Amino acid sequence: MLSLFVCPVCGRPLIREKTRYFCESGHSFDKASEGYVHLLPANRKHSKLPGDDKNMLRARRSFLSAGYYAPLRETLEALCVKYCPNEVAFLDSGCGEGYYSSGIAEALARAGKKPAAAGIDISKEAVRLASKQVKAVEFAVASAYHLPLADSSADAVLNCFSPLCESEFLRVLRRGGHFIYVVPAPRHLWELKCAVYDEPYENERVTASYEGFSLLETAQISDRIRLNGNQSIIDLFTMTPYFWKTPRESAERLKALDTLETEISFDIHVYEKA
Repeated sequence: MLSLFVCPVCGRPLIREKTRYFCESGHSFDKASEGYVHLLPANRKHSKLPGDDKNMLRARRSFLSAGYYAPLRETLEALCVKYCPNEVAFLDSGCGEGYYSSGIAEALARAGKKPAAAGIDISKEAVRLASKQVKAVEFAVASAYHLPLADSSADAVLNCFSPLCESEFLRVLRRGGHFIYVVPAPRHLWELKCAVYDEPYENERVTASYEGFSLLETAQISDRIRLNGNQSIIDLFTMTPYFWKTPRESAERLKALDTLETEISFDIHVYEKA
């Protein structure tokens, strides 16, 4: 079966078999028991275990599985159904554990479309978890800065809270293809910040334009969630960038909380390749 991925060595199409991926040049890549393939060359790894670690992945998996970000996933599903053609090649760049990939693939299929869906992440552990849970999407360990896709091969690319390399998205998208970019809105997780910081700050609103793309629409999502139990609060904090930026004594304040109600707000920018 032909894969959406291409060989990271020579750029030729990869063929997917039960136990491996291979190209006509003779390069071969073993499939892990969970089903994913490792397409990140050693010279593009900047650490022994790049990407999110097991603690962050556990926290995010627990939080997302509780449905707190369901409004975001449902909006992404609707946008992909709206903009994607009937036969769609879709890539989730920075897919994590596959929460959004799986929802979008299922929504496209329910809408009568024929999705060929793929996800990549630089974190091997994230891709392992995604492959274990989601069988309708093919996953690879790879870098967003060197996407293992052919030029003009994708109809839609999603970037949700992940490193952004718009030049790579421009390369892999077909003309008329769509780049869907999710960023936190200014008051996203405002009450969580108030619980941690003496002087909380709003996020800067992202309104960027990118060469080769035209902005079609921006969907704004705002809701409130109530976290019951300290572990849910800690999980939310652990999966955010604030976990790495906040002094330990400030983060310790969260241990005293049993409930937290906070705003969640996102901007989803939909771009079209000219």
